[in-house]
Amino acid sequence: MTEEKVQEEKDHHQDAKTPRKDLSEKEEALAASIVDAAIRVHSTLGPGLLERVYEVCLKRELELRGHTVEIQTAISIEYAGIQVDAGLRLDMVVDHLCVVELKAIEMILPVHEAQLLTYLKLSKIRLGFLLNFNVKLMKNGISRRILQQIGEQDQ
Repeated sequence: MTEEKVQEEKDHHQDAKTPRKDLSEKEEALAASIVDAAIRVHSTLGPGLLERVYEVCLKRELELRGHTVEIQTAISIEYAGIQVDAGLRLDMVVDHLCVVELKAIEMILPVHEAQLLTYLKLSKIRLGFLLNFNVKLMKNGISRRILQQIGEQDQ
């Protein structure tokens, strides 16, 4: 493991010890597990692969940690009293408590953040991660979002 990867692991473990007051213990433990799993996958594979590769490997890593993982979960929209199937898919739902959106792109844009927040609202799941694996250090590719209530967000 390179010095940068070792430092990334140390930095993450330090951050993981500071719980968020707005998450339950179960949600906080899940969040830490997802971050650890993403760092493990990134440390093993590095940047530069297709999103689908990271999706399959992260799913496996989370399952090895005892989590239930659904990938490419269809989600519909209710509009004007009807269910609209617009082909929306959540990249990953972990333990029915967290939406994980995966990217393998040069830069996260505001539209990607908006996508995650919208998916959280539509799924009625509070906790979400936007993970970009196309970074030198995985800690720079992790964004966590928490909805306090439907229609409200906290970073």
